[in-house]
Amino acid sequence: MFKKSVCVLALGVAFGMNGNVFAADKAAPESETVLPLEDLKTFTEIFGRIKQDYVEPVSDKKLLEDAVKGMLSGLDPHSAYLVAEEYQELKEGTTGQFGGLGIEVSMENGYVKVVSPIDDTPAQRAGVKAGDLIIRLDDKPVKGMTLADAVKIMRGEAGSKILLTIVREGSETPLKIALTRDIIKAKSVKSKTLEKNYGYVRISSFQSGTGESLKEALASLKKENGGVLKGLVLDLRNNPGGVLNAAVDVSDAFLRSGLIVYTKGRIPNSEMRFNAAPDDLIDDAPIVVLINAGSASASEIVAGALQDSKRAIIMGEKSFGKGSVQTILPTTNGSAVKLTTARYYTPSGRSIQAEGIEPDVALASLKLESVEKSDFKPVKEADLSNHLQNNKEKAAAAKEAEAKEKDALDAKDYALNEALTLLKGLSIIKR
Repeated sequence: MFKKSVCVLALGVAFGMNGNVFAADKAAPESETVLPLEDLKTFTEIFGRIKQDYVEPVSDKKLLEDAVKGMLSGLDPHSAYLVAEEYQELKEGTTGQFGGLGIEVSMENGYVKVVSPIDDTPAQRAGVKAGDLIIRLDDKPVKGMTLADAVKIMRGEAGSKILLTIVREGSETPLKIALTRDIIKAKSVKSKTLEKNYGYVRISSFQSGTGESLKEALASLKKENGGVLKGLVLDLRNNPGGVLNAAVDVSDAFLRSGLIVYTKGRIPNSEMRFNAAPDDLIDDAPIVVLINAGSASASEIVAGALQDSKRAIIMGEKSFGKGSVQTILPTTNGSAVKLTTARYYTPSGRSIQAEGIEPDVALASLKLESVEKSDFKPVKEADLSNHLQNNKEKAAAAKEAEAKEKDALDAKDYALNEALTLLKGLSIIKR
């Protein structure tokens, strides 16, 4: 989950060619910049050894760039040095259009882990799943690569192909999945009517325009249903996060007051608080939020805010547990540093870092299958000859046909069916 730069961090290191190196007094406060003399001597010694003895010549630029990358990657899985090309790709990702396979990834034990596939992308269509570990990219082992190097290989021209070798829990042997790269135009918000007066909104990622897209989706749903929504399913499953302000906008759409999220870090600029404006776009109708292990970062901000405010029921699996904020800090050479600068907290003060959101209603990851059809049908009053007619029979038959058609759309989505059932119950209680 990223947000636009709100602070500037400068780190200066001075090397004297004549051997003069500035070192701070050992008694200096920890907050001051200190340059440890012995460690810097070790660095310059190793630098010189590589320049002199490595099997092939290496430029100073590459060595220093790799040193910076290593310095950041050693902090946490989300801090990184982004060269100009990677920085541009990141900016494209937050606007919703970029080239590649359509998967959000992180590093785990030296391998690329799929946080979630993005809807309607080559990865999702090919069956890549959240939790998959990518161990080879074409013929190149992932072990030893940086995340940035792996992402660079996975991205490429539309139409070009790549073979992913994946280890998946429950599979005895690695899976090989061939993918064709495409221009990824990720539409972050999709919506539909599940049944009359019951809406469904799916948010696949949090981009800069997600808040506005949600408003449009809710307006469209209300129009489809005569201006009234009795309940809404907000689907955040396999949503890897994105822009912090977008998560705030989405939460604010359903809250009339109160704290949404706050952040705390070491520097004053990293401490922020976001509060809701006095409006609710669905007029206090019940909400069920669906999450799973692929719901991360900004998704967890929304789920946590709605859960703490008692505005929604959270249903599904425990979420990913990414509770840190990354700030993008552009550098003078056109690159950028993606640095973890704060942790975020839900309104009640919960830190979700490495913990995740616990659903109010836990659901196993199941898939519904239809039972075998039987020719036997129980006899009802309406089947008896010369039965008394009911003026509502035709209307009831039409309503039943409509319900069957709606059910068929998501017949195998266990969690969504459970969410809709719960919404109906909440709507009855409210009425």
